[in-house]
Amino acid sequence: MPAVFLTIDTELVWRHHVAGLPIATQFERSFEPAGVGISYQLEILRDFGLNACFFIDPMPAHVYGLAPIRRIVETILAAGQEVQLHLHPNWYGAMVGDQGRNHGPFELIGRSPDEQADFIAQARALLIEAGAPPPIAFRAGSYAADDATLAALAGLGFTYDSSHNGSMQPWPSRVGLAPAQVAPCRHAGVIELPVSLIEERPGRLRTFQICALSAAEMRAALDHAVTADHAAVVIVSHGFELANRAGTGANAVHVRRFEALCAMLAESGDSLATTRFDSRAPLPLDRRDTPLPPSEARLRWRQAEQLWSNMVAEHAA
Repeated sequence: MPAVFLTIDTELVWRHHVAGLPIATQFERSFEPAGVGISYQLEILRDFGLNACFFIDPMPAHVYGLAPIRRIVETILAAGQEVQLHLHPNWYGAMVGDQGRNHGPFELIGRSPDEQADFIAQARALLIEAGAPPPIAFRAGSYAADDATLAALAGLGFTYDSSHNGSMQPWPSRVGLAPAQVAPCRHAGVIELPVSLIEERPGRLRTFQICALSAAEMRAALDHAVTADHAAVVIVSHGFELANRAGTGANAVHVRRFEALCAMLAESGDSLATTRFDSRAPLPLDRRDTPLPPSEARLRWRQAEQLWSNMVAEHAA
């Protein structure tokens, strides 16, 4: 039975900082946009009895202090969900009101192993100071990790990484695994849980992400994982993903997909149980799991739905 990791990358959105918005507005539009942010997602997860992992980026604390990070950590932990570590290093060196002129590197990759380890150690310390348990799992911002990142994680005592995304190779996802690797494996000192993928066209991969797949594609991917007895399914969302880019209105398509996905997982609990990294349940490693094969009908439906989303839902006030 596949272990399902429903993961939600949770971060202060850089574009709102660049726009010079007050921190209270940045918080609202990043974490609680238009009533469909973290609190809403936690409520839906509770209603359906699902587990989720919120990968939180604490690096904005270098600019705005720990209070915003502590607030969101407390909200997630109070709801009984899991917090693990996310990291966008560009926040290092930024300043209030600089509108993005000052920043650190936008990707971890390309930095020396020692520099990568330093960034991760900083972020881990900030997350713990914000009230989270010591993290054991990691996802790099923009999936920008390589084998040096994983080695740094291993040296810092992490058990899991979930940065490998074959649809974004060779840049910025550069972990040394095949693009179509979706099965958990031991690699560079940690257990790598790649993000799940579908093959939308022959040889073209797409992330199992709520803003990227239609409900029909998600259903087909889950059914495929069960039928093929995959070791794990790793699903991606973001705290802000159910709203438009401005964070001022709900994206009806994405909201509907999130609710549909949660309903699917709840209905399939006997064959698709949502789990947590901190359960440390043994995972079968090194299977030959493969992404869902392409379907022209599913692709065309999603393209039509996405066009409607871009034209109507994305411009909701």
